[in-house]
Amino acid sequence: MKMLNNFFKKFNNPVPVFAQTKIEKDTQNEDTNSTKPKTTFLDVAGLDEVKEELFEIVDFMKFPDKYKKMGAKIPKGVLFYGPPGTGKTLLASAVAGETNSSFFNVTGSEFVEKYVGVGAKRVRTLFEKARKEAPSIIFIDEIDAIGAKRHLESNNEKDQTLNQLLVEMDGFNKDSNVIVVGATNRLDLLDEALLRPGRFDRHIHIGSPNFHTRFEILKVHTNNKPLDASVDLELLAKKTHGFNGAHLSNIANEAAIFAVRDNSPIITALHFDKALERVIAGLESKNSTLIAKEKEIVSYHEAGHAIVSNILGICPIQKISIVPRGEALGYVLQLPDEDRYIYTKEELMSKIKILLAGKASEEIIFNHQSTGAKDDLKKVTDIANQMVCEYGMSKLGFMTIDGNIKTILSEQVQKEANSIVQDCYKETLDLLNNNINDLHIVSKYLHDKETMTHEELQSLIKKEIVN
Repeated sequence: MKMLNNFFKKFNNPVPVFAQTKIEKDTQNEDTNSTKPKTTFLDVAGLDEVKEELFEIVDFMKFPDKYKKMGAKIPKGVLFYGPPGTGKTLLASAVAGETNSSFFNVTGSEFVEKYVGVGAKRVRTLFEKARKEAPSIIFIDEIDAIGAKRHLESNNEKDQTLNQLLVEMDGFNKDSNVIVVGATNRLDLLDEALLRPGRFDRHIHIGSPNFHTRFEILKVHTNNKPLDASVDLELLAKKTHGFNGAHLSNIANEAAIFAVRDNSPIITALHFDKALERVIAGLESKNSTLIAKEKEIVSYHEAGHAIVSNILGICPIQKISIVPRGEALGYVLQLPDEDRYIYTKEELMSKIKILLAGKASEEIIFNHQSTGAKDDLKKVTDIANQMVCEYGMSKLGFMTIDGNIKTILSEQVQKEANSIVQDCYKETLDLLNNNINDLHIVSKYLHDKETMTHEELQSLIKKEIVN
């Protein structure tokens, strides 16, 4: 909702003093209007523990007397933090809908101005309006834009805006029935004075959804869509490990678009598979054709990933393709069959081997090094550095290495990370050399057919074993 954007245009375009009062009045009426959302907790799929935490706030706003009898005070602020697209805005809107409260939806950047005092006045105006329309919910999205830590070199205008926000959150009367809900992707950036109890009393992490939550989210986003009996939402929820609510909404929407494109009256499982590939790998290049030599290289590269992944059994292969998508000339779609949050050192090294398998395959077949492994090497570097600096999986010991320590030990860190990668690469070369016939067969199939499913891969390898 548009809020407060034009309230202080008079600072940019000075007007006669007698006209300013009318302008302020008009802009207040226009820009500080609230809404009363119809969203409720029924519209929020999953996140049961978060909704349970928020239900106490809803109950307090509906029935404050029973809490006052116990001497309990309503929390002044709730801070949602976590990765983007996980439903922080939706939850804030649901709290307002459940309590039939006025909902003021603003972003931190709306208070940021180059003129000193403008942001602070906008904060005062917003809170005054919220008190008048209480019960009300003030939702400040991307609160780190105004709530970042203060230091000697910080901007004076931002500091004044943050100071005003701190004062307003401290200044609520007990009966004001105004709750401030903040949302941020970067909790570490926020000023400690903003985070303390009495301002944001509750900090709630909104993380990526688990299997159950993804299933519930998919049901919400498909309840108004005509689905074919072949669509298995549980299977789709398993395939989308690590996806957030925004991703899942996008997949459901893309599947519907593919159905319309095919003039289909219903959305089939094939449409969802296409949508999943579209979201993960990007747009399929219709007119991009590889020259014969490149097609052969890409075929062996992707076949290398597929063979090593199949041998190690980490993240089952869903599909292999050499059809260009986005910036990738080919890809292996690996989708976990269960939620995993803890990995052993051996499993992380297996992931590195799978990523290096494309490069290793090219070296074995063509005896060259190409640019095709760019993205693979970027991921390998990240995993190896995490193993050394975050997980204590190197000769440097069981410790976390960051900040100044990482700078001091940069040479040792690089040496340890490189040692991990080199060991994995040697083992990957051995795996492919020991399964060279499978590599040739899978590569030839990909070269001719351009795509391969998990079942087709298994069938090809079994035929080779039988022969």
